[in-house]
Amino acid sequence: MTNDEGHERPRKIIHIDMDAYYASVEQRDNPELCGKPIAVGGSAARGVVAAASYEARKFGVHSAMPSVTAKRKCPDLIFVPPRFDVYKAVSQQIREIFADYTPMIEPLSLDEAYLDVTHNLKGMEIATEIALEIRARIKAVTGLIASAGISYNKFLAKMASDLNKPNGQAVITPRNGPAFVEALPVKKFHGVGPATADKMHRLGIDTGADLKGKTLEFLVEHFGKSGPYFYGIARGIDERQVKPNRVRKSVGAEDTFSQDLHAFEPAREGLQPLIEKVWGYCEANGIGAKTVTLKVKYADFNQITRSKTVPTPLAAIADLEEIVGLLLSPIFPPRKGIRLLGVSLSSLERRAAGMEPQLRLAL
Repeated sequence: MTNDEGHERPRKIIHIDMDAYYASVEQRDNPELCGKPIAVGGSAARGVVAAASYEARKFGVHSAMPSVTAKRKCPDLIFVPPRFDVYKAVSQQIREIFADYTPMIEPLSLDEAYLDVTHNLKGMEIATEIALEIRARIKAVTGLIASAGISYNKFLAKMASDLNKPNGQAVITPRNGPAFVEALPVKKFHGVGPATADKMHRLGIDTGADLKGKTLEFLVEHFGKSGPYFYGIARGIDERQVKPNRVRKSVGAEDTFSQDLHAFEPAREGLQPLIEKVWGYCEANGIGAKTVTLKVKYADFNQITRSKTVPTPLAAIADLEEIVGLLLSPIFPPRKGIRLLGVSLSSLERRAAGMEPQLRLAL
C-alpha cells in the first residue's frame, strides 16, 4: 500500500478485546453479582475457570485455572455456569458495530477481533479516534467495556490492547514499535506459549532484544516454521493481513502442563479451556466442524492423536465436550505421564443459516 509519493503507507490495525467478557456479561445481567468476585465455569467435577471478573483477578484467579485452586485463592468466589448462547448474541451486536466502520474484520473468538481501518467506511483518518468511537458504541449498545490496541500490524495491535486494560486503549507507532518489542519479555509475546517461552529461556532469549540478536537461520533451526515469524516480530515486523470471512482448514489449541497428568479428571479439566477456545473461534466465525482430534503428548515426548468424525457439524459445545471425553477415556490409565493435551477441529464449513451479515460484506 503506497501513498501519492510512492512510499509504503503504514496500515492501521485495531485489535478490540472485550474486558473479562463472559464475567462482565453475567454481572450486567445479574446486578447482584456486580462488584463481586465471580468465575464463569463449573465449581465441581469438570471445574475450570472459563473467565474471571476483575474482582476475582485481584486474588490471582484467571481463566484455565482449576476451580479448586481458584476457590482456595478466593474463598468468596461465586461460580456462574456459562451461557454461550448469550455470549454469542452479544458478540453479534458488537460485530455489527464493527461492520459500520470496515468490512475488514477478523474475529479471533467471541470477545476479540482485528479490524483493518486503513480504508474505512467512515472516511476517518485517525485510527485512535475510530477505536474510541467503537468502544463508546459498544458501551452504549451492550453496557460492556472494551479495550483496544492500535498499531501498524496485527502483532503490535494485539500487544497494545493489553497495555491499558480494562477500559483503555494504547497506540504503538511505527517509530516506537521496534523499541517496544526489544524491551518486552518474550513470555508476553502473543504467539509465544509457556513451552516456547521455556525453550527460548534455555537458549538465552529472555527479551525482544535477545530475540532480535538471533539470526534467521538460528530461529528456523530451533523453532521451525515459526522461525521467520519470530525473526520479524523481534523487529516490529508482521506482514500478516487482516483476513475477513476466512475458513481455515482446522482450528486448534493445546497446553503444556507444569506437572505431568496421570488421572482422567485432571486431564478432562485441563481440556475444558481448550474446548472453549476452539468452540469460541467457530462460533465467532459462523463455522461448523465435523471432525474432532485429541492430541496427547507423553512425558517421553512421544505423542498420539485420536479423532472422531460425525455426519453433520457439531451443534453445541456440549457435543464437543462429549466427543472429547469419549476420545480421552480409552487412554487411561496412561502408559506414562501426560505433559501436553490439545484439541483441534477440522472438516470446517461455513454455517449457512448463521452467516453474520458483516461477513457477507467482506466477500
